[in-house]
Amino acid sequence: MRTQRSRAGARSADQGRREQADDRYAEDDDRYADDDDYSDDESYDEEEAVEPIPAGEAAREGLRQVSRLTGRDPSGVTSVQPNGNGWRVGVELVEDHRIPASTDLLGLYEVDLDADGEVLSFRRVRRYQRGKGEVG
Repeated sequence: MRTQRSRAGARSADQGRREQADDRYAEDDDRYADDDDYSDDESYDEEEAVEPIPAGEAAREGLRQVSRLTGRDPSGVTSVQPNGNGWRVGVELVEDHRIPASTDLLGLYEVDLDADGEVLSFRRVRRYQRGKGEVG
């Protein structure tokens, strides 16, 4: 002979088993909560975690990238400045080779690099003849 439980009794027994199972998983979740949750930690800031490349590397990368983008011969780096989380690099390129070389046409470019050295933007600031640069 089978014993039958009332529906209310069966429901409360099922609910008790579910609560035990839920509690078991809740304990497991608590073990990993501190590992994944950085939102409560005020000292953690994703932007602070990114350290920009050194100035020398930024200068070399800026020179290489502008030369590659324009297809012109590099003359040299004229400046390197921190720019937010990256760098602004001044690059001088030979835009037109002439004879004599003192009459070459040069272009001064600025390139903005992010913290990893990737180009964000570049522009030509000025154009001038090599022998007639600014005197100041």
